[in-house]
Amino acid sequence: MHRSFTFNAVVCLSTLVPATLLQAATDPQVDALKQELMELKQRYEVQQNALMVLEQRVRQVEETPTTPPPNRLTKTPASPNRNNNVALAGGSAPTGSSYGQSLQEDSQPAQSVSNLYDEASGFFGGGKFSVETGLTYSRYNTNQLALNGFLALDSIFLGNINVDEIKSDTWTLDLTARYNLAQRWQFDVNAPVVYRESTYQSAGASGGSSSTFSEETVTRDPTIGDVNVGVAYKFLDESANWPDAVFTLRVKAPTGKDPYGIKLFQPDPDNSNLTIPEELPTGNGVWSITPGLSLVKTFDPAVLFGSISYTHNLKDSFSDISASQGVKQGGEVELGDSFQIGAGIAFALNEKMSMSFSFSDMVMRKSKVKPDGGDWSTVQGSDANAGYFNIGMTIAASDSLTIVPNLGIGLTDDAPDFTFSLKFPYYF
Repeated sequence: MHRSFTFNAVVCLSTLVPATLLQAATDPQVDALKQELMELKQRYEVQQNALMVLEQRVRQVEETPTTPPPNRLTKTPASPNRNNNVALAGGSAPTGSSYGQSLQEDSQPAQSVSNLYDEASGFFGGGKFSVETGLTYSRYNTNQLALNGFLALDSIFLGNINVDEIKSDTWTLDLTARYNLAQRWQFDVNAPVVYRESTYQSAGASGGSSSTFSEETVTRDPTIGDVNVGVAYKFLDESANWPDAVFTLRVKAPTGKDPYGIKLFQPDPDNSNLTIPEELPTGNGVWSITPGLSLVKTFDPAVLFGSISYTHNLKDSFSDISASQGVKQGGEVELGDSFQIGAGIAFALNEKMSMSFSFSDMVMRKSKVKPDGGDWSTVQGSDANAGYFNIGMTIAASDSLTIVPNLGIGLTDDAPDFTFSLKFPYYF
């Protein structure tokens, strides 16, 4: 278990400055210390605003897909089958092909192979309409280090050294509907319902003791998150030399609770170091646009897939961006854009089951805030790099229902420790 502590620190040189030298400090030195103290107080409000943007960063990282985005379309009926040979009714598959060995009597691929291809490429075959229910759990545990103070006389650090631990659990229920048009276009809408629980821990209780901890938990009842809609166009069919290629465009609306203007307070009167928010957000608070490209290619008996996308967050203004109690400060927020890549391999295990392994990574730029009447300032620490290793499985429960579990393991400090999802796409 990680421990965190907060204490008032006075760090000196190995040889202490003689008291007579300090007493002989000239008035300009004293004025300089007063000026630095005043600047420290002014930075406090900026740090409070930064906390809200950092909270948004956690939300965005937690929402990062652990597999390439679903872009389900129908595979063109006349396109080649999994081993790049046209499957004809009553025909036979090439000798020695593992897919050929699993073909049914009508020379169609086994169900696990079809579902494998559907999940790897993001396509769904046959029906025009599908609905999907998904449940995702993510665990995020991080330690935050902050130095709040200044260096006096080039030798003494005055201020606080804070190391706080935050544990965050997020449950997301996703409801998704998709419509396939002419085996080329797909339109979908996704509505997440989010439950959050965050535990904040800090030392300093009982008169500032570094061995006595305070801990408080903040929960958010199930609330709708940011609703998003998407459109996908399949512009290239798989052939002997080319993969299936799909262009996607997603737009996310700020329908969830944004993190701006949420006030911070101290729940423990005996520990001034522990500060927690009054409530937890369920969205980013701004509109975002995400274009992307997905590719899939079969190399019997494996299926290779990959995706690339870029998210642009639109700048927006809010009536309150301050986290301080009793303070209302309007301003603008410009969240950092993000870039995401993913790639993996999948293969069928048997008639009803397939498995996939993939890697995905999201890199997010720093965010900026601008109080009304002030200038733009960059929020330090708001950038992120969240990498995952994913292990997925596709189970053909019936001709229409598929079960898709996935485990995402965080590879970087900014990524959740792990994410587990269970999806149930149903095809009509």
